[in-house]
Amino acid sequence: MTKYEPVIGLEVHTQVKTKSKMFCGCPADPFGREPNSSTCPVCLALPGALPVPNEVAVQKTIQLARALDCRLAEFSQFERKNYFYPDLPKGFQISQYAHPVGELGKFEGITVRRVHLEEDTGKLIHEGGESLVDFNRSGVPLIEIVTEPEFSDPAVITKFLKELRTLLVHLNISTADMEKGSLRLEANISLRRMGEKGLPPYKVELKNINSFAFLEKALGVEIKRQQELLEKGEEVVQETRGYNEKQGITVSQRRKEEAFDYRYFPEPDLPPLTKSVLIAGEKAATPKEMRNYYIEQEHVTPHYSDILVRDPDIARGTADFSKATQEPFSVSANILINKRYGDPKKESIDSIVSKYKESKKKVLLTGEQIDVLTDKILLDNPAAVADYVQGKENALQFLLGQLMKESAGKVAPKEALDLLKKAIHARTSA
Repeated sequence: MTKYEPVIGLEVHTQVKTKSKMFCGCPADPFGREPNSSTCPVCLALPGALPVPNEVAVQKTIQLARALDCRLAEFSQFERKNYFYPDLPKGFQISQYAHPVGELGKFEGITVRRVHLEEDTGKLIHEGGESLVDFNRSGVPLIEIVTEPEFSDPAVITKFLKELRTLLVHLNISTADMEKGSLRLEANISLRRMGEKGLPPYKVELKNINSFAFLEKALGVEIKRQQELLEKGEEVVQETRGYNEKQGITVSQRRKEEAFDYRYFPEPDLPPLTKSVLIAGEKAATPKEMRNYYIEQEHVTPHYSDILVRDPDIARGTADFSKATQEPFSVSANILINKRYGDPKKESIDSIVSKYKESKKKVLLTGEQIDVLTDKILLDNPAAVADYVQGKENALQFLLGQLMKESAGKVAPKEALDLLKKAIHARTSA
């Protein structure tokens, strides 16, 4: 039996986190709004309405392209992608083709073919035997990230996408909330004989994927379908397919278009993006670099560092809390992540700082009482003590957390850290 291997490339669309849409002033947060309540002559394509590009969306696209190690364009141009569909009011989509913002990048070992900026379409709603159109989403700025077909393992794809989502959130480019449609996944998949190097003469696009697990299942099903066809000596049709999770199958939707089908040509109502715009700014730190920074420079545990990278609001709140209270960054992270003085997602950092300072006015434990608790913590956690002695600073943060918990917060964190160090030193010296 002939053995085959998958050849998979990704197309990832993410809505850009901006206040207004790509080419007009309508709100760019369509989720949950009354249908067709966030529209205007521009995003409804009424006669005479002209687009004006969103500068913030352009800047964030450049920032992402740079973070993905792309070669930034010195000239980038919007183009009209022509096709007819009910959710596309103009009869074309303003996108980029020949001159994207960035090309030939690298992320998690995979080549990023291109990063470009476009506008989102409207949303079709099928109910009661009718199809309705909600244009609230029409015109929302959308970044498309296209990889080369270098994947073969669906599990590796999931890992790649999770790290990409972390990057998008970390850089504040997108909320990347898949449940709300701000991050959408598509995969192009084909099979070739084991040992072959060239690309197969076809590709099948899996569309409308709304979760990482969903994509991994869909890929597994499609790989099996294509393999069975090829083993029978049949050809695989180049088409777009959807995944039916209930039936565990992929379903044909339409024949897949090629670029020439869209009749791209430069958008006459928008000027091109020039070199002065495209090379502005500096490269931001990647999630991996920030994790290392938090662990090595701020002595935060790996678990907490991952939370800080995935949630920039908590990271900023930690820095603000540390500055306001003069507590070490690692102690501040511990306080905010564990919501010890309030939930930073539901109340301001100023409020949490106020509660923290009020707690300092409470009667604290005496030195002798703290010594007893410190000894108990060290006896109960010998592995953490051993880790700290071996140079693992994060172990001390764990012990501090245990001491704060045991004392119900009645120990000053700075004093507690000093006492833990002295107690461990005394034990190891003895």
